[in-house]
Amino acid sequence: MNLEQLDTLLSEISHAKGVDDFVIVGSLSVLGLTQERIAPSQMLTSIDVDAYPEHDPKLTDELGRLWGQGSAFERKHGYYYDAVSPELPTLPDGWESRMIPLILPSGVHVKFLEPNDAAVSKYARGEAKDRQWIREGLRQSILSLATIEYRFRETPFLDQEEHARAKTLLKEDRSWVESKFSKSK
Repeated sequence: MNLEQLDTLLSEISHAKGVDDFVIVGSLSVLGLTQERIAPSQMLTSIDVDAYPEHDPKLTDELGRLWGQGSAFERKHGYYYDAVSPELPTLPDGWESRMIPLILPSGVHVKFLEPNDAAVSKYARGEAKDRQWIREGLRQSILSLATIEYRFRETPFLDQEEHARAKTLLKEDRSWVESKFSKSK
């Protein structure tokens, strides 16, 4: 997905529901970096926009029903709005202050989760597609293991099991990065 597609989706929601401010979490949060650099296509493979209205999160479920998976919008465009709660992702303290603001061409205001914060959430979830996203971010120097490790210390994980699993995955990626770096010398 790209910014143009994101703008198509969010501007349609904005016109229909009067919602002009969104928070984007998950894989597509990397789109916030497009002001500085081009996001690699391997990090933009998601067809769902994990988002919620910034000032009216209670609308989230309704937006998911109208523009979500299986909606007329998805059938027409091939991607959809995946309604998430602001409380859903496991995030480090201070994530709100690091969000990346952007005004889309339609005038819709979007705040993107900073990619290292998104990576913390992805480590907590630990799915294969999340690991691919993280490794591509590390490969492209979009993500920083040092930053992620620091933010782990600031993250209220769901429970000890989630924290231990995330730390194990982070350790695996540290070894992966070190092996890649040592091979290129």
